[in-house]
Amino acid sequence: MSENLQLTDVEFSLWDEEPVQLINQIQPHGVIVVLEEPNLKILQVSTNAFSVFGISPEELVLQNLEDLLDSYQIERIKLGLAEENFDLLNPVKIWLRVKGDDYVVFDGIFHRNRDRLLILELEPALTQENIPFLSFYHLARASINRLATTTKLQDFGQVIVQEVRKVTGFDRVMLYKFDNDGHGIVIAEEKLDDMEAYLGLHFPESDIPKPARKLFCSNWIRIIPNAHAKPVELFPLINPTNLRPLDLTHSTLRSASSCHLKYLHNMEVGASLTISLIKEDKLWGLIACHHRSPKYVSYELRKACEFLGRMIFAEISAIEETDDYDYNLHITYVRSQLIEYMSQAESWIDGLVKQEPNLLELVDAQGAAICFNNEWTTIGQVPKPENLNVIVQWLKHQFRDEEVFYTDTLPLVFPEAEIYKHVASGLLAIPIADKSYILWFRPEVIQTVNWGGNPHEAFEFGQENDSVYLSPRKSFQLWQETVQGKSLPWKKVEIKVAIDLRKATIEVVLRQAEELSQIAYDLERSNAELKKFAYVASHDLQEPLNQVANYVQLLEMRYQEQLDEDAKEFISYAVSGVSLMQTLIDDVLAYSKVDRQNVEFQPVDLEVALKRALSGLQGRISETGATISYDPLPTVLADSTQMLQLFQNLIGNAIKFRSDKPPMIHIGVSPLEDAWLFSVKDNGIGIDPQFSDRIFVIFQRLHTRDEYSGTGMGLAICKKVVECHRGDIWVASELGQGATFYFTIPAGGKKYEYRHGRKTQNHFPSRGQ
Repeated sequence: MSENLQLTDVEFSLWDEEPVQLINQIQPHGVIVVLEEPNLKILQVSTNAFSVFGISPEELVLQNLEDLLDSYQIERIKLGLAEENFDLLNPVKIWLRVKGDDYVVFDGIFHRNRDRLLILELEPALTQENIPFLSFYHLARASINRLATTTKLQDFGQVIVQEVRKVTGFDRVMLYKFDNDGHGIVIAEEKLDDMEAYLGLHFPESDIPKPARKLFCSNWIRIIPNAHAKPVELFPLINPTNLRPLDLTHSTLRSASSCHLKYLHNMEVGASLTISLIKEDKLWGLIACHHRSPKYVSYELRKACEFLGRMIFAEISAIEETDDYDYNLHITYVRSQLIEYMSQAESWIDGLVKQEPNLLELVDAQGAAICFNNEWTTIGQVPKPENLNVIVQWLKHQFRDEEVFYTDTLPLVFPEAEIYKHVASGLLAIPIADKSYILWFRPEVIQTVNWGGNPHEAFEFGQENDSVYLSPRKSFQLWQETVQGKSLPWKKVEIKVAIDLRKATIEVVLRQAEELSQIAYDLERSNAELKKFAYVASHDLQEPLNQVANYVQLLEMRYQEQLDEDAKEFISYAVSGVSLMQTLIDDVLAYSKVDRQNVEFQPVDLEVALKRALSGLQGRISETGATISYDPLPTVLADSTQMLQLFQNLIGNAIKFRSDKPPMIHIGVSPLEDAWLFSVKDNGIGIDPQFSDRIFVIFQRLHTRDEYSGTGMGLAICKKVVECHRGDIWVASELGQGATFYFTIPAGGKKYEYRHGRKTQNHFPSRGQ
């Protein structure tokens, strides 16, 4: 092949981004009609309309759909179109008079494209009845029953391909999964005995280019009943309403690109059916069905296969998530331990490398190195210090604004690493400061990869007349490649936990200097409280709660026949209340252990948190006849559990310390310069101003337990929660005149300066108001 036939990288990139959804051609086994709503005027129609309807496209675009269908069908279609979810409408059986007095039944499939144009696709109906729901149900049930005997991913995949082939009758059905590099591998296959096996073969990323993958995510099922059929165009070619090619993203009839059709021809495929498997909005893999000769599958049967694939794929996802969950649990534990070690050790580096578990176990690495103050601390198998210095110099240009850098092919992206690839073919790195890093290394894993054809020659270039074209490879026979300079890939959860460790390390180490005085004060004040709190929460509170739950449930079981519905409902409230309290206690305990870490706040709708708190207090609210009102509450960056507990404690206190009148409680909010000021006002017994500070001290009580129950820790917890959110809390009250508790939360989660714990008095209500 001469050099002038070679496509440039730019030309190949343009092919990879080709908008195949705008191809303006459809497959000839059906007819497409583009309609203008609400009168259903025909704007475009495929040029094969005459061979099907006996009416030319030029005549059809001047008519409405009512001119083709009887009034009963039109009414039924308009009712279906009124619903946004067309799944309830599709497929609709449509009877059309064609070529005289003959009637033909079509499966009508409606959808709206991104331009909000209504598209009707007509496919020949193999039957005049829809497949009933029970057929779907029994199909899925029979398949899932087979899954009960195995927990292996490959076995699950084999069930999928066997069941889909049994239902559809295709010559070959494969389960195709994408790996981290975008390449695909056939993990299950069911085929005719005389067909070449593709099981275990890898296929390059370029076999399914980016536009095709996007379409697979938008259109979950795709059929090409005849790979050799000549496509038909639309009339007019350009849509008259927007003067653009018609977007056929969701079309079932859209013609495949010429390159994909050549790909099928080279695989000796006459028809194909593809079902997308989506996980977390990403294309996990495909169920690919191939037939040597043309083969049509009705819309109903295609949807049945999609339903079957989704049901069984849900089981596969559950297996993967279980495996991921166990590993996530392990590395989360390791991360927590490392952060604890760093916090307690004289040197934070010692906390990472001299304890068990250590830095290696966090991401399953064989070596790790820490660069701090131009000194190296290493553990496990790592490159020599002079090589580490070169890696750090190179890394400075890799991070830019990123929090992490990772690769499983370091010698490929950094050729100097070739000399130590046996210990560092994989690199995961996080920056701690300008010249400080934590690096993890994985050794080279030499492996043999079985490809379906040579991946380095996935496409060939040809010439026809004066034009150069791109054509897929012709051979898909086994092609083996020995891969060197590559480590085991880094998992997403490992990358995430490295970022989490980076944040915690920065919080513990680098910010320690500028916040040292505040941290020392906070630690001195909180250590004693945390010890008392942990003891009471884990012993004095947990044990009685467990007894309550156990005995209430025992009461229900033993006297079930004697309890009326109200009693059972009350027991349910009791158990739910105990469960909620235990959860809150566990959350506070967990929070108290990590409050020295960089807590990752999330946007919290405080109105939702308040309603959850009121739900937990429903029994006490009903019992006392309390009235709760509140202003519209904002969304802040906070910890949702802590906000729930803050509202529950303050409102619970307002109900508990009520006067002889039914409690009336109002939650107010007003904006400050860079914070929100909240208030919880009641009409209760009030508080003597001389005790306005004492009530926030842990275990401090103003009343005996005979007067009012409780441990005296509720307001102390409120103070802890608010201060951990960099806010302030205080009370304004007089005996017999109710109380108003104020607290602040920074707007947007920003930290801002305080003067003696709060801003200037003109912004905040004083303690005497």
